[in-house]
Amino acid sequence: MAVLDLQPKLMIGAGWDDFGLIDSGHGRKFERYGDHRFVRPEPQAMWAPRLSDWQAHGEFVPGSDEDGGGKWRFDRPVPRDGWDLSRGDVRFTASCTPFRHLGFFPDMAPVWDWMGEQLAGKAEAATLNLFGYTGVGTLSLSDHGAVTHVDASKKSVAQARANAALSGMESRPIRWIVDDAAKFTAREVRRGKRYDGIILDPPKFGRGPEGEVWRLEESLPGLVRDCAALLDGESRFLFLTVYAVRMSSLALAGLLEEALRHLPGTIEHGDLAIREEGEGGRVLPTAIFARWSNA
Repeated sequence: MAVLDLQPKLMIGAGWDDFGLIDSGHGRKFERYGDHRFVRPEPQAMWAPRLSDWQAHGEFVPGSDEDGGGKWRFDRPVPRDGWDLSRGDVRFTASCTPFRHLGFFPDMAPVWDWMGEQLAGKAEAATLNLFGYTGVGTLSLSDHGAVTHVDASKKSVAQARANAALSGMESRPIRWIVDDAAKFTAREVRRGKRYDGIILDPPKFGRGPEGEVWRLEESLPGLVRDCAALLDGESRFLFLTVYAVRMSSLALAGLLEEALRHLPGTIEHGDLAIREEGEGGRVLPTAIFARWSNA
């Protein structure tokens, strides 16, 4: 039976050559993406900035609705079709999306590394990336074997495939699936499939390709139960991240404990965060997570 560790954990990411958190404060964050600098909203940055002047290429100005809206304002030229970044062997295109982010989630970097550690020594691992977006995590997982990448957005899956080609990884055994994550996972259960690892990064609200409605609090328990049915005693991990919700990571861990009680291993929970660059850099929390490991 999987054991729940009640003590919260921190997974703190740091910058790399093509990304860094320069500063944060007053509800915003100042980041570098390659040669470009951007300011974006960040409600959890409640302190004062360390720097007096943020010289940015652009800033995302949020709308009045706390759940969405807003637009980019640019002070310097930014490539409209995006620009290429890399982390290790994975290359991908960054761009200023209408959803305030840059086409990938840099705070997930320690998660990509952690998944690789869990799969160490596992020959030809089979993994599943639900809500896979533009595929940076999928390409990292493909170092260890076959990956099934699922996202409801045709545009996101197309960008993920383009990132695979940009990385020289288009021939790797990756299945690119445009589908509703919950429906796809339920079908995999009926097919009797199994995976060595599963990562899921669900939105607070979304719609599938056929108009399926996703509401996190209502839909997540069933999806987690189906994910648990795709794992067995030889599987290595399940990793769940959640952004912008009013709930505790302990609640997510309790959900995993219920679904995974038939398996050995450990369930942990806590915060994802990014450390500011430079001496005395502060740690900015960005999301909550729960994870099961059996390495």
